[in-house]
Amino acid sequence: MWARPGYWKGRDVEAAGAPPLYPMMLEPPQLRWAFIRKIYTILAVQMLLTVAVAAVVVSVPPVSRFFVSSGAGLGLYIFLIILPFIVLCPLYYYYQKHPLNFLLLGVFTVSISFAVGLTCAFTSGKVILESVILTAVVVVSLTLYTFWAASKGHDFSFLGPFLFSAVMILMVFALIQVFFPMGRISAMIYGALAAVIFCGYIIYDTDNLIKRYSYDEYIWAAVALYLDITNLFLSLLTLFRASEG
Repeated sequence: MWARPGYWKGRDVEAAGAPPLYPMMLEPPQLRWAFIRKIYTILAVQMLLTVAVAAVVVSVPPVSRFFVSSGAGLGLYIFLIILPFIVLCPLYYYYQKHPLNFLLLGVFTVSISFAVGLTCAFTSGKVILESVILTAVVVVSLTLYTFWAASKGHDFSFLGPFLFSAVMILMVFALIQVFFPMGRISAMIYGALAAVIFCGYIIYDTDNLIKRYSYDEYIWAAVALYLDITNLFLSLLTLFRASEG
């Protein structure tokens, strides 16, 4: 989702006979595969950290009660929601500076994980399980599809403007819901639309991962995919919770 355009610059390395990931690929495929493995390793650690933090928030009731029953807790909750946007600014400038980039990425992931955990704390276990399973199936399916489509010469860069516009509409829809709640059906529509939009972002950002990110943009690529997956999960959670209620 938060994709910085980056382009690989040629290196004098032979491809050793490895098949290209997509037609007209100019870089050695094994270098791009190593980059892809690095991204998914970082992403896996992010998801495990999110699961761990969310599990603590859900399984320890005093934690969730603190955030909703006291002024200090509510203030901290609002700060945790704003914090990822604050962290993205220095992360944008220091994404190549190790280990500061990983430290900022950790703060970014933990702050979002608390928000996910608090959302799950007030949701039934059945809805959470359904959302987790469907998110996993969708992410794996769309990732495999995008790699297959790229190998056949398909390009998904055209999705960028449409997805950005759709997210802007979604944000306006959410603001309207906050100030003028329109009921359960409206929440279901919002969740369904958001899920479709972030499915599109998974395809778009995976295509960028295959073709467009440069090798030093691994942090930014991981952030983009992490936000896509997290937002897809929260969208499905909203949809199933509204349909259950």
